[in-house]
Amino acid sequence: MYGSTPTTDDVERTAFRKAEKKYKLYYDNTRKKKQPRAVDLSEVIDFKSISESYHQNGELPSGISAIQGDFDSPVFCLESHPGFYFIPGALTVEEQCRWIKESLTSFPQPPNRTNHNAIYGPLQDLFAAAKDNKVLIQEEQYRGTNNSEVEINQNINVPTWKFFDQSGALSRGVTCKSVPASVLLRKLRWSTLGLQFDWSKRSYNISLPHNKIPYALCLLAERMAAPTLPLGEVFQAEAAIVNYFGLGDTLGGHVDDMEKDWSKPIVSMSLGCKGIFLIGGKSREVPPLAMFVQSGDVILMAGQARECFHGVPRIFTDKEHAEISSLELQFSDEEDSAFLEYIRTSRININIRQVF
Repeated sequence: MYGSTPTTDDVERTAFRKAEKKYKLYYDNTRKKKQPRAVDLSEVIDFKSISESYHQNGELPSGISAIQGDFDSPVFCLESHPGFYFIPGALTVEEQCRWIKESLTSFPQPPNRTNHNAIYGPLQDLFAAAKDNKVLIQEEQYRGTNNSEVEINQNINVPTWKFFDQSGALSRGVTCKSVPASVLLRKLRWSTLGLQFDWSKRSYNISLPHNKIPYALCLLAERMAAPTLPLGEVFQAEAAIVNYFGLGDTLGGHVDDMEKDWSKPIVSMSLGCKGIFLIGGKSREVPPLAMFVQSGDVILMAGQARECFHGVPRIFTDKEHAEISSLELQFSDEEDSAFLEYIRTSRININIRQVF
């Protein structure tokens, strides 16, 4: 009568999954071209607007409180999620641009691992290769035993991948397996810093080689984490996962529970295009709250908030919603054009953890 009868699929979906589906990017096919399907954003919390209103009249929406930290903006708390903190505009534009550059150039560098390692092995200078329009080509090397008498029988092909310019790719023939570096850059989904996480065992493997988290980033994370910790305690950045999002990419609902001490926060820094962040409860059946995350925003999750499902169902890359004008001004130099081209249609999220 006043609504459609729920389908089996609707009934079986959890509350968190329904929220993901609500905000996810879908297209409506028209005769001319695909158009993004309209989505109702009226229930999405906008901490930027809340901060502006709070500065003007000191008022806050129901369920949201504020504490004053060592930031230009207040630190907002969700009363329904103890241990959750949101700091809008915590990073300066200069800091945002610095860590965007690092996330694209140094963070994916071996021995740090990325999602590409499983197929292509460690890739050196991916961003530079994409900027120079290079191509990744598979070459075969022969690996044998030390016993020359049986070497012929035990030689095996070991594929290796290397970047070449376009002429180098053509000289190796059309039968070579190859992929443009620009495609690989767009398919970069994550890189890991500091202590490496073993996805197959769902635990940190301290024996894996890795680069230390840059000292400047450790200091920044320590400062950001301060509101969650008792006076005198210090956050020690030991591991980080950097997530890369393009149009249509999502991060499904999950719980970060592999660190030893959940009283220590996850420090989550947003860079680039605006997105939607969901935080629910200890079960997927708990309806999540949705909020905008913009470049420079920092989310802290400690204590009980560490046990809550959370995810990213949507990013916005159109000019109306992306809200990266300050980055465009900062990346105005010609030498920064490749960074600007990337971040205009992408979001980067740096998640920093204290493991032990």
